Amino acid sequence: MHVSDFDYELPAELIAQYPPAGRRDSRLLFADGASRRLEDRQFAGLPELLRAGDLLVFNDTRVIPARLRGRKESGGRVEILLERLQSPRQSLAHVRASKTPRAGSCIVLADGVTATVGGRHADLFLLEFSDDIEAVLAAQGEVPLPPYVGREAGPADSERYQTVYARQPGAVAAPTAGLHFDHEMLAETLALGVQHCFVTLHVGAGTFQSLREPSVESNRLHAERVQVDAAVCTAVRETRAAGGRVIAVGTTSVRALEAASASGAPQPFDGETELFIWPGYRFRAVDAVLTNFHLPQSSLLMLVAAYAGKEFVLHAYRHAVAARYRFFSYGDAMFVLPEAVAVRGA
Repeated sequence: MHVSDFDYELPAELIAQYPPAGRRDSRLLFADGASRRLEDRQFAGLPELLRAGDLLVFNDTRVIPARLRGRKESGGRVEILLERLQSPRQSLAHVRASKTPRAGSCIVLADGVTATVGGRHADLFLLEFSDDIEAVLAAQGEVPLPPYVGREAGPADSERYQTVYARQPGAVAAPTAGLHFDHEMLAETLALGVQHCFVTLHVGAGTFQSLREPSVESNRLHAERVQVDAAVCTAVRETRAAGGRVIAVGTTSVRALEAASASGAPQPFDGETELFIWPGYRFRAVDAVLTNFHLPQSSLLMLVAAYAGKEFVLHAYRHAVAARYRFFSYGDAMFVLPEAVAVRGA
């Protein structure tokens, strides 16, 4: 299977640069993988697609202001994007500069803060900060908008590039399917008899990186930190046993649930996952997926294609382009049902 098999044409003007006026003001494409049916809807009408006894699984990670700007001691500009905190003063980070920084060199930030470059870990650099990193981010950090948003982050992005239920700091990219939910929508779904639970997957900057090998199977994904507790596992098992549906809000929630279900039924999970889902994968814990539209040839598009069928998903994307949906992080959403009935765990 080739990465190029998951390509589609996307006019640049359909890449959303700003969020809609209200969180629920997006459009929603209903895509049924079994019947191959598509329906154009509004996200405000999401409750019409839900029923009592369903379980919505949200990713409660919180985006940190992970982008820092500084200079080399020689004066060259440097941009730092923190990927993962290793300790209060150490972090793995992406570093962009005109020349690759050498181990032992120093990056000078504002207010006299410095970051000393240590060893490399694949694409990441280990940085040792002179001050507490969380304090540095609070004072100097910027919202790390995705690379396809062609503007600097503004004051509104601090609130809008964050879900209303975010509570576990650690992500450098938002779990964007959750951006459509406001507090009223959460209340509406609960009033329907739909249950809520929360997993944590700290989304890394690697989510925006292109796959490097032409063969899908030859690629490895970046690791991301995942926490799925016992209460979530119980909720998933009880929901499915009662005939309800487990609906993952976002591909990150899918990845977390499936990582916790490697042995079949979901089990508590606290660690890193490199789980890569492409067509042929056997889903164990998810009955529907709410997701945004994803980059061409991306691992996230492959995950959705694995769920609802590659040809149907690419057909749905072509429909979305023709119907002028808005794409990517600040764009519109899809409610996706599987190509076949998911396996029911114990």
